[in-house]
Amino acid sequence: MVESSEHILQLLRRIPEEPGVYQYLDKEGTVIYVGKAKNLHRRVSSYFQKEHEWLKTRQLVRHIADIKYIVVPSEQDAFLLENNLIKQYQPHYNILLKDGKSYPSICITKEPFPRIFKTRKIQKNTGEYYGPYSYGNTVDLVLELIHRLCPIRTCQMPITSKGIETGKYKVCLKYHLRTCCGICERKVKSEQYDEYVEMARKIIRGDARLLTRQLQLRMSELSEQMRYEEAGEIKSQLELLEKFCSKTVITNNVAGDLDVFGYTEEDQNIYVSILHVHNGSIVQGQTLSFHRQLQESKEEMLAMAMHRLREMLGSKTKEVIVPFIPDLIDENLRVNIVFSGDKKRLLDLAMKNVEQYKQDVQRQADKLNPDQRSMRLLTQLQQLLGLPTLPVVIDSFDNSNIQGSDAVAGCVVFRKARPSKSEYKRFKIRTTEGPDDYADMREIVYRRYKDLLDENKPLPDLIIADGGEGQMNAIKEVLERQLNVKIPVAGLKKDDKHRTNVLLYGTPAQEFGMKVTDELFRLLVQIQDEVHRFAITYHKQKRSKTQTHSELDDIQGVGEVSKQKLLHRFHSVARAKTAELPELQEVLGKSLGSKVYTHFRTNLSL
Repeated sequence: MVESSEHILQLLRRIPEEPGVYQYLDKEGTVIYVGKAKNLHRRVSSYFQKEHEWLKTRQLVRHIADIKYIVVPSEQDAFLLENNLIKQYQPHYNILLKDGKSYPSICITKEPFPRIFKTRKIQKNTGEYYGPYSYGNTVDLVLELIHRLCPIRTCQMPITSKGIETGKYKVCLKYHLRTCCGICERKVKSEQYDEYVEMARKIIRGDARLLTRQLQLRMSELSEQMRYEEAGEIKSQLELLEKFCSKTVITNNVAGDLDVFGYTEEDQNIYVSILHVHNGSIVQGQTLSFHRQLQESKEEMLAMAMHRLREMLGSKTKEVIVPFIPDLIDENLRVNIVFSGDKKRLLDLAMKNVEQYKQDVQRQADKLNPDQRSMRLLTQLQQLLGLPTLPVVIDSFDNSNIQGSDAVAGCVVFRKARPSKSEYKRFKIRTTEGPDDYADMREIVYRRYKDLLDENKPLPDLIIADGGEGQMNAIKEVLERQLNVKIPVAGLKKDDKHRTNVLLYGTPAQEFGMKVTDELFRLLVQIQDEVHRFAITYHKQKRSKTQTHSELDDIQGVGEVSKQKLLHRFHSVARAKTAELPELQEVLGKSLGSKVYTHFRTNLSL
């Protein structure tokens, strides 16, 4: 039981078992946390009944000096009230939501003859805004269509009706290029300009199909009236609209309006995105990032973010698509999880969007702190495999031989996800005869860690074998039976096309599949490629020496210079072997010449 003051204990006895919202206050009377509960008594009491694992939760409990609560009729009321109170008090221990302010919006200015453009600054007193758009080049596609269908002015001149009447303005080049209607010289009526703006508004709102039907009716009317030139212009507009609908992210078969949510998380960082769909078109999007402060579940995280995102976009849709069922959602809202069809494609897009946002955030953070990326990847690896410690130091082994000849092996060391080349080790296989990869592996693992143990040097946090379960078992056998040490061992398994696709770990080995685009996968492949390169390079060097070996290399005292002298005089080892003693002494000197002569004559007699 967490130690609590008498005042807190008295409050806990009075709190009812009803849905509601509770507030924790510190000794200065400042609200430091606001929470909701299906059962106030059970939820609030849980904070004081055990020692919490999370440091932030323990810090929160230590600072609680008073508790307030509000009973409400339903869970949904509790959810809404909690949201309002968090906005009002901005408590220190609550989740901090941050919107993606770098995303652009579309602005229609509040002017006599409005302009339409992309912006990242929101000034609601100067225009009406749609967005922000957090996906792809949708803004550019929408604006391209608008300016081709609706020749609305793009200049920044403060055009007024009075200025037009007095001839204050002149048309610019864009009028002659037919990208502006020339309202400044009243080349079109004000009513026509208003129609252009309203048409643009419909396109932005996602009413492209409604606009298409209206244009089709208008084209039919003009054709019946034999106004073929005007009907031809509308036909061109219809073709543009159809082209736009095929290029933008639109689901033709989705009826009505709905919101689609994507969710992902990394450690304690949560990311949630929304795609707002209106009449089959994605017309708005937004992303929130926030940090889990206490022990909130992902269902709570998603519910809070959904409410905030819908509020930010002013969405009133009755249907939402989610990757999993969130906690405490309006009972009048249809919450769906989909597995196929157009709605599934929308969900996939939302998930792709939020993953991209997460990667952008991580990439920016990695630039500011390169070590952060390394520790993040190592934390991912630790969590994936359930390792007892963070794998700061990773050893990896690989063998290399040709039919058992010139057998060698290499060990590479990665510290903090980076190669530590000064710690690399090369091994000549001493005990194995013939090709036996498992025996080679047992030998080098024993030699590697026997040396570390004898020198009282620290062991690695993880060993990665460049092979499957057989290599892993060979390493474990040496560690556990011969050296009596425990080091986690993983393996990298290749598919039929010799491409790495699975990480192995555990006893028996479990497979952990990974996407080739994952950063962690790329790190593991980098380790695998590096140890393979290191072992192969050493094997090539050793094999090259073997191929250039001659009998002269077996004579003690004969170095490279002496070899060159003999080959220069006799042109081959065979001729040097049949040379007389005086000839050899003339080239090498009396002592070394006698030693070479004796060696050759002894071997000839054999």
